[in-house]
Amino acid sequence: MPDVSVVIAAGGKGKRMGGRTPKQFFRLGGLPILVRTVAVFDSLREVREIVLVVPADCLQRTASLVRRGGFRNVSAIVPGGRERQASVFNGLKQCSSRSGIVLIHDAVRPLVGRQTVRSVIRAARRYGAAVAGVPVKDTIKVESRARRGFYSRTLRREELWAVQTPQAFRFPLLWEAHRKAGLSGFIGTDDASLVERTGTPVRIVPGSESNIKITTPDDRKLAEFLIRGR
Repeated sequence: MPDVSVVIAAGGKGKRMGGRTPKQFFRLGGLPILVRTVAVFDSLREVREIVLVVPADCLQRTASLVRRGGFRNVSAIVPGGRERQASVFNGLKQCSSRSGIVLIHDAVRPLVGRQTVRSVIRAARRYGAAVAGVPVKDTIKVESRARRGFYSRTLRREELWAVQTPQAFRFPLLWEAHRKAGLSGFIGTDDASLVERTGTPVRIVPGSESNIKITTPDDRKLAEFLIRGR
């Protein structure tokens, strides 16, 4: 039986893309980015339900896209919060089961591969928490706080990963991590950072360089190129 709930975070406005249309509704290869992303998860037999979190003024627009796409597993469309973290928590509240695996994914990562998704789910079943990521190739330097424009140290590249989504967790673990973060006022940059604070180690699963997050016009051009290559 499918036991994976998916929360797709699409609550952002995408100001860096320019214009007034949220980036998740931009077309990519003839289809809205959000539609491409939902299609990946709707096709997986492991997935029981998909909860979409979108801007409050885009609820009807999203519902129309879901109907036209014929997606079987979209169970709820809910408004996002002020921060991504609040948006994800809104999505968690709409999940019908709180005993299986919950997977969080950025709506603007439409090129995620099914194999990556399944690898993250398997790792979460085994370890409780897992993320997709790729090893960092560039040398990373930390800017000096005392002297802006100069760096203070160089990080060990061998220890660094660029973390992506999907990120998957046992539902009770992620729920408790969000609850504790909310009580303490902590805002993390991803869901794994909330889980880390509970003392739970997070497994890294190899992702893909093509699993890009579309946040700028250049990202969109690259995604179009990758789609043509497929």
